[in-house]
Amino acid sequence: MRFIGKDEIARALTFPRLIAALEEAHRRPKIEIRDTMLGTPAQCYYVRSAVDRGRTFASKLITSFPANLAGGALPAVQAVVVLFDARDGRPLAVLDGTEITAWRTAADSALGAKYLARDDSHTLLVVGAGAMASWLVRAHRCARPSIARVLCWNRSEARAAQLAEALSAEAVAAEAVPDLEAAVRVADIVTSCTRAHSPLLRGDWLKPGTHLDLVGGYDLDTREADDACVRVARVYVDRRETAKDVADIARPLEEGVLREGDILGDLYDLCAGRPPPRRSPADITFFKNAGGAHLDLMTAELVFSVLNQ
Repeated sequence: MRFIGKDEIARALTFPRLIAALEEAHRRPKIEIRDTMLGTPAQCYYVRSAVDRGRTFASKLITSFPANLAGGALPAVQAVVVLFDARDGRPLAVLDGTEITAWRTAADSALGAKYLARDDSHTLLVVGAGAMASWLVRAHRCARPSIARVLCWNRSEARAAQLAEALSAEAVAAEAVPDLEAAVRVADIVTSCTRAHSPLLRGDWLKPGTHLDLVGGYDLDTREADDACVRVARVYVDRRETAKDVADIARPLEEGVLREGDILGDLYDLCAGRPPPRRSPADITFFKNAGGAHLDLMTAELVFSVLNQ
């Protein structure tokens, strides 16, 4: 058994390689998943487990200590992923779970955009300037090479400016924007990763043809898009079972704004070619990235395979 740190993971992965691996994995039988949570919101420990029968088992062990953010020395969420051989039960590797999370979260959204965003998407708006923002930009630009302009918005304009500067250093044509509504109205793809507790994004801002990618809302109390976003869009999720546990899907379902049948598909459906993602170039598409242990397992499998070639 080996320990695989963040530097080795970064050497093993590229977004083209990971997006392709996730796509292939979603064409195989569905991976079983289960979450277990202990502790309190202030000091939480939880385990996300997945079984890819005949291939591998994996669990991501996660701690959540929001108070760490005040000190600045440690992130709020830290994790490791443990990978086992499903043929004989051998532990194969322990991987840096924080690095795995960043890669698989961004690639999950990018795979959604590969199927749902227009081929000629030119302008990407990233809402939120936290740790995931630059990852999402890299992944979306990989999935949609037509993106030539990146707009950055954050409640703190200084943070948006810092993100735009960092992206510019990577040769990305990026700029900070102060007006969220105006930015949404010109964007072809909107990717949002915030911890907003009430919707930031409104459906009447979305122009025809826009693809909306929601990443930040992770429970029943965090929500990024209003009811109008689901009303005007063709709605997809990364995995039906996990998406129903987050507010951007759960609240519209509870309130009758969205029905089960209005969720047209998840990545298992899209990667299998059902249903056709778009009926016309003017369709607005909505994708909820809710995550799940299956994505950690898929990513860990790829890292382990690449490093053992």
